[in-house]
Amino acid sequence: MDKVIGTIVAVAIVALMGWLMYRSWKARTVRDETLGSYPVPAEHGAAVLDAEVLYVATTPIGEPLERLAVHGLAFRGSGHLEVLREGVILRIAGESMTFIPADRLVGAGHASYAIDRGVEPEGLIALSWIAEDRGTAERGEPRVDSYVRARYPGDPARIIQAVNDIAAAHDAPRQEQESEASND
Repeated sequence: MDKVIGTIVAVAIVALMGWLMYRSWKARTVRDETLGSYPVPAEHGAAVLDAEVLYVATTPIGEPLERLAVHGLAFRGSGHLEVLREGVILRIAGESMTFIPADRLVGAGHASYAIDRGVEPEGLIALSWIAEDRGTAERGEPRVDSYVRARYPGDPARIIQAVNDIAAAHDAPRQEQESEASND
């Protein structure tokens, strides 16, 4: 009889935990349903860099322990990261393709932890960017960090350099245009 009661209590606890996790994830997806990446351009140039990565999570910028359920970036998985002159494409297994235009990239750098992954110092790459917000404009531009882990040695430095190069290259023409306008 004690085994039956113990089994019932264990099943009830597991069911309650499952229900709470489902409810929590559902609330998160509703909260973040307006956030997303951008449409992939119909025509784009060749990849400057193509690397195999493990996608970890997307979080609000500077808050690596608060997961966002951004469309196309909700679940962890293996994939490919392509850096193009136009931006970055993330192809994650089981998710829709994610595109981050160069003008929405803030930059890239090293990280050591995010939501459910702690690694050696500088073992993750944080791609900082401005997500598309299809909701109210009251929130401002949602800045996020997407964390990936490169599969092969040497790739982290190459990815960070390539992302920062296209982010900086896109910023440079805007600054030149502004300075030319101010000289008139």
